[in-house]
Amino acid sequence: MQLLPTSTIRWRTLFAYTTLILLLGISLSLYLATRVNQWQLERVYALLVQQTYRLAQDEDLYLAWQHGPFSVQRRLQTWLLLMEVHATVIGLDGLVIADSHSSVAPIEDVHDSPEVQDALANGLGRNTRYDNVLGQQAFVVVLPMMQDGQQLALLRTAYPLVAQTNLSELYRMIMPPTLLVALVVLALLLLQAERTANTLRRLTQTAERITKGDLAARTLSLRGGEVGQLVRAFNRMAEKLQTQMTKRAREKDRLHTVLHVMTDGVLIVNRHGVVRLINPAAAQILKTTQQRALKRTFVQAVRDHRIVEVFVRCQQSGRNETAILELDRERFLQMMVTPFLRGDDRGYLIVIQDLTRLRQLQTVRQDFISNVSHELRTPIASLRALVETLSDGAIDDKVAAHRFLRHMEVEVDSLSHMVQELLDLARIESGKASLDLVFIPTVDLLRHAMQRLQAQAERAQVSLSLDAPPELPVLHLDAGRVEQVLTNLIHNAIKFTLPGGKIEISAIATDAHMLTIKVADSGVGIAQDDLPRIFERFYKADRARSGGGTGLGLAIAKHLVQVHGGQIWVESRVGKGSTFFFTVPVAQPALLTASATLDAA
Repeated sequence: MQLLPTSTIRWRTLFAYTTLILLLGISLSLYLATRVNQWQLERVYALLVQQTYRLAQDEDLYLAWQHGPFSVQRRLQTWLLLMEVHATVIGLDGLVIADSHSSVAPIEDVHDSPEVQDALANGLGRNTRYDNVLGQQAFVVVLPMMQDGQQLALLRTAYPLVAQTNLSELYRMIMPPTLLVALVVLALLLLQAERTANTLRRLTQTAERITKGDLAARTLSLRGGEVGQLVRAFNRMAEKLQTQMTKRAREKDRLHTVLHVMTDGVLIVNRHGVVRLINPAAAQILKTTQQRALKRTFVQAVRDHRIVEVFVRCQQSGRNETAILELDRERFLQMMVTPFLRGDDRGYLIVIQDLTRLRQLQTVRQDFISNVSHELRTPIASLRALVETLSDGAIDDKVAAHRFLRHMEVEVDSLSHMVQELLDLARIESGKASLDLVFIPTVDLLRHAMQRLQAQAERAQVSLSLDAPPELPVLHLDAGRVEQVLTNLIHNAIKFTLPGGKIEISAIATDAHMLTIKVADSGVGIAQDDLPRIFERFYKADRARSGGGTGLGLAIAKHLVQVHGGQIWVESRVGKGSTFFFTVPVAQPALLTASATLDAA
């Protein structure tokens, strides 16, 4: 609804008031003038009736009546000389007996005049009419002439209207003060209308500010009456609206915050199947964006018939629907569709949970249990067989007994080494492993690790080389832990490199904070399917050629690198060899300076 401007309201009000007051003023003036005129006429009539009555009682007129019509006419003419009056004596038969102006103008026929008829019927007749003798409008009065209770004739007198106040003159007298009063009233009404329009204008401005979002806008008014009540009611409404909008905004902000940080996908779909809300998690799970999904149908947003089928089932049943969907080998989703509590005609709430990571963890846990069982089964079975052999009598053969005991010692060492590696891995993953950080040149770290495995490389007929220029930066790390990572990688490279192969150890400064160490071999390589899982516990890429390792070395190396804030990865091609990379932190100049100062002290 569009409000009229306050100026339009003001001028419309002013026009209406002006028209009404002018009409009332003019009507009042006309009414007063007419009433005053009538009042004056009544007064004149009353005076003329009294004067005519005195004339009708004139003794000289009755004496003249006894001498005949001529004497009556002379008496009437005497009256004409004394006053400006047209007098006529009319017989009871309606005929004129004598007239004061008979010698001047022809006598008019007055037999059928209304005043004569009223006098004959009621004893008094009067009228205002044009008199031919006087030549103007005149008051006409007719009274009976009585003598001894007997009616002799009728006396008709006509007086000119010179004594009457002119009606137009009355208008000129009454109209100005009436209009002046009307203008004063109009000015007061205009002032009142302007005050009301000003209040309405401020109300309109306040309403527009509230519409634009300024919920604190208010209108101040000290006026009483209906306008003041309207302003106060408007302010109360604005305060209540501000409270409700603030509460709604706070709740909306909480809802958006919860939806934004939720890892589960949430969608709200209206009863027509159009997406009205989607959080970032849902957009990521469905591989879309909020801009592409909003205001589109659910089918267009998800583009997967299996997800749509669950939504359609909920639409048809009107009840909660839950399903676990395996979209592909790598993605598992749990979907729940719920109609709103007030009915499915208001829309649906859809929650999508990504179970892929849980499935992966479950798979890893199952593989871990399977791998631990497999790794433990071999040494335990060997120990069992050796113990049974000794129990069957081999213990009496000292040479065989010593050989079996050495085998048992090897198996026990293998079990002890496996348990120790599991304990180390658990301690590192839990964050309980402490680091003994030292400053060490890169070349010294690499050379020391290579020298430890030089003899093993020579026995395997594999060449081991180091490419580390002296200008490489100093490292700040736990030298023992990082050397463990290096020896593990070099040991694996020696184990999977055929005789005559080569292994190269090198390093390069990635940036001012990290250094990348590389261990490259020309061995058998790793299949592409095995690369994503190569750093899992107990995972062995090629169990047929994996030797007697536990499968925990790379998992431990990964966690040790991550503890130092670095990353580890591998690049490999089957038959072309493998290259392992990991990053370690570089010592910062400020730390080096502080360390040198302490050493000097």
